[in-house]
Amino acid sequence: MGKLIFWFLVILFALFAARLLVRSQMTPPTEKRPAPRGKNDKRQAESMVRCAHCGIHLPRSEAILSDGQTWCSQDHARLGMKQ
Repeated sequence: MGKLIFWFLVILFALFAARLLVRSQMTPPTEKRPAPRGKNDKRQAESMVRCAHCGIHLPRSEAILSDGQTWCSQDHARLGMKQ
């Protein structure tokens, strides 16, 4: 019984080593992952506004301002507020 457990562990270790070897060959070593945002990150969060017609939230820089309201597109600005 001891020999059976020994050979089972040897085969299991060999399969694990082969899996690690194949994985290391598949992943390119120069793969660049995006850096996590830290405290020194210069990007600022942008405020969000809501479309007066459909209610979707979008960044203020992408919104259309007309008649004191914010809209997500020219079509919604033309249609006006939803009834």
